[in-house]
This record gives sequence, C-alpha cells and structure tokens, in this order.
Amino acid sequence: MSLLPESASFEELVQDYFLAVRGAGLMLSALDTELLTTWAREGVPFEVVARGISRSAEKALWDTRPGEPVLRSLRACRRQVESEIKKYRELAAGAGVEADTAPRRKRARSWEETRHARLCAALEDLAGRDEALAHRVRSLRISVLAHVPEEPAAMDAQEALAFLLLLRALPFPDRRGLWREAVAAASEQQVMSPRARKVSRRFRVLATVRRRLGMKEM
Repeated sequence: MSLLPESASFEELVQDYFLAVRGAGLMLSALDTELLTTWAREGVPFEVVARGISRSAEKALWDTRPGEPVLRSLRACRRQVESEIKKYRELAAGAGVEADTAPRRKRARSWEETRHARLCAALEDLAGRDEALAHRVRSLRISVLAHVPEEPAAMDAQEALAFLLLLRALPFPDRRGLWREAVAAASEQQVMSPRARKVSRRFRVLATVRRRLGMKEM
C-alpha cells in the first residue's frame, strides 16, 4: 500500500497511508500520534491497520463535500481499525491453538485465508447478480485467486488486482465513467507528493469500482 522504503517504521507507514487516503495534511495531530503509538504496540502488520483506515475512508467517501478531506482525523478510523486488529489477533491465536493442541483437527483459517474466502464468496455473488461478469469471475478464480496469499501485503495486492481486472471487464462507457468519478474525487485534494497521489488515486479507483459492483462490504 505504501511506497515508502522498506526500512520505514510502522508509524511512518500508517501516517503515510492515512494522509494519502485522507487527501490532505502533512502530519498527524498530537492525539492522532498518541493513538498511532497505541496501535504500534499491538504488534500487528501495517496492512491490518491500513485496511481499517481504508474501510473507514470508503464508508465516508460518498458523504464528503467537495474540497473536504475524506477523514478529519486518524481517530475517526479508531473503531474500524481496532475491529480489524481484534479479528487479526483472534484468527492468529486460533490458528496457533489448533496447530499446538489438535494436529488432527481441521486447522483454523488465518487472517489471509479468511479474507481470501470472503473475497471469493463476494465474487461468486457478483457472478450470480451480473451475468456479463460471470466469465471474468471464473477466470479470476483460476488465475489471480488460485492461491491463498501467505502474508497481508500479498493479500492486499491480490484483492486490488482482482478489482482492477473487473474494472477492465466492464463496458468502455462504464469504465470511463468510473475513472472520471474517481479522478474527480481526487482532484479536490490539496497538493500532495507524487507518491501520496498515487496511493490516493488507487484507493479512490478501487472504492469506486466496489461501489459500482455492489461489493462495498467484504
């Protein structure tokens, strides 16, 4: 999600992603910084927190007035981020218990396996609702989604690629309209670095595609 160097800290990665999605600002407030420090102590991957931020921003995106940032503060994402942290920790703990105490029982799903299963189920639902996209969904299942990623960043990349390929499968007028809608939302942002603008644009394109396909919640 971030284009910062691999040596960047957890706090730097989260701040970079939040400000890019928010579309405004250069730094966090003192209260936001304190909250970020709390999340850093949880010891979860950056992608878990970033998912909570993006889900919060996506829910707020369509109610934001032109010229206003999507999110007013990092604290506005607190409920969604902490929900993602809780789910990640519960799944990680469940997988560990199964591995240690019941090797012959069915292993609990990991965070990545759970997300992959939900994505596949959502795509199957889409195929049932939109016959024109059914072929593309089948193609995604045997190509892009043929394997379950083993770490969060790979899961994010897989999910993003799936939605971008669905976008390419739409009729040209629909693709053009969706792209214009996403770009129009981004054009209201304050001046950002090329890196942040790229992250911001991708967030808005993916959010617009999910909205168009009726797949906002997964």
